[in-house]
Amino acid sequence: MEDDLPLDGLKVIDFTRLLPGPYASLVLADLGADVVKVESPKGGDYLRWIPPLDGKLSYGFKALNSGKRSLAVDLKRPEGVVIARKLAEGADILLESFRPGVMARLGLGYDELKKLNPRLIYCAISGYGQDGPYRDRAGHDLNYQALAGVLGMAGPRHSKPALPAAQLADLGAGALFSLTGILAALYRRERRGEGEFIDVSMTDGSLAFLHMALAGHLGGGAPAPERGGDTLTGGVACYDIYETKDGRYMAFAALEPKFWVSFCQAVKRPDLLSRQFGRAAQIEQTREDLATLFKSKTQDEWVKALSSVDACCEPVLAPGEVQDHPLHVARKNIIEDASGMKRLRSPLRPASASPPGPAPVLGSGTTEVLRELGYRADDIESLAREGVILYPGET
Repeated sequence: MEDDLPLDGLKVIDFTRLLPGPYASLVLADLGADVVKVESPKGGDYLRWIPPLDGKLSYGFKALNSGKRSLAVDLKRPEGVVIARKLAEGADILLESFRPGVMARLGLGYDELKKLNPRLIYCAISGYGQDGPYRDRAGHDLNYQALAGVLGMAGPRHSKPALPAAQLADLGAGALFSLTGILAALYRRERRGEGEFIDVSMTDGSLAFLHMALAGHLGGGAPAPERGGDTLTGGVACYDIYETKDGRYMAFAALEPKFWVSFCQAVKRPDLLSRQFGRAAQIEQTREDLATLFKSKTQDEWVKALSSVDACCEPVLAPGEVQDHPLHVARKNIIEDASGMKRLRSPLRPASASPPGPAPVLGSGTTEVLRELGYRADDIESLAREGVILYPGET
């Protein structure tokens, strides 16, 4: 029996590269959409050859692009643009991540394509948005987090900001806000019968993650939060990371009084009960006492001691430990594609769904996609001879 996935039947054209757009289209593919990844015949998505490699193909590329089809076409050639326009004519969703204005110069901007397909949902992902003084500026995840104020809150109080452990701007602000906009546009299209243009700025999206942190300051009732001084970034002792006897760490987050009480009772420290919060000097004294306490046991000993205690205290796992942790095993968060390649399951993909297809060889879907667009065999061969498209295996 075939999987009955929520987005079965939707057609997606993905012009994006690297991480934000490909992750967004991966989630769409995992939910059943038919995703055609449009790539340059000259090497394709840059991520294909960025280490670590499995043979000649990046593990990162394989993890981000399983279940998609690759169309290798030169968009700098008029014939290539014609192919892209034919694709857009029958598509539901288009994703692109070029600098603002590039797609329009190619004849593939939203204003042009909506004439061909008024129902098209067109999502443009960029660093700083489609307008404003930074629209043409280059950037990466670190830059977007920096300009959004997120990076300025990361790390201890008296040190430089810490490098982020995850690509918050790329994945959270870029991919996930794109998906939110796309799914909202699909619902609106059901009511109005027309598509729309979605402008996703990864800097705007990063700023959104400070919604709570800036609430008091923007509302006029509190100073701006400082690095290491906000409640959730080091300002209180009951929400911090503590080293254990064996040099590992525990993430302690007993913010609510009931969790603090449970912890204090479990570790037989009634003297700490009244010291959850307080003035700065008391908070620092409590932090020192907790640091000494956590260093009295190894991480494994703390896990066992607190396993049945409702105290919001968990081990800090190394990335390599995640796949074997009982939580992720039970939730089936690691899946295999049809080639046997393991990757993370996108959270909305049903754990019971059949394995997705493998990441495509560059151009492996070219012939199939062109036939679906009405191209004849001799037309396809001619385009290949002229270098407009790439056949599979010609990498």
